[in-house]
Amino acid sequence: MLKRVIGLVFAGALAFSAAAADVVVRLAPPRIVVEHRGPPPSRTHVWISGYQRWDGNAYAWTPGRWEQPPRPGARWVAHRWVHQKDGYVMVEGHWR
Repeated sequence: MLKRVIGLVFAGALAFSAAAADVVVRLAPPRIVVEHRGPPPSRTHVWISGYQRWDGNAYAWTPGRWEQPPRPGARWVAHRWVHQKDGYVMVEGHWR
């Protein structure tokens, strides 16, 4: 039992430290690429817009895609770059 509790504590600490480790990019992200969506695979699919990601050396475009929401009524919140005092930090897109 004690090993299980200790394992959970370490797992929680690792998850917290990974979430707290934002990558700050000093170079502003390039403009969004205008994409052609094409028709959705079904009436329930939602368009997930493409975004500029930082690959460690430069920005790289990740293309948009159609995706099925994980549950009825779910809304997609797009990826975005947030300006902070030291540079730009990516806020990952997610379902709400």
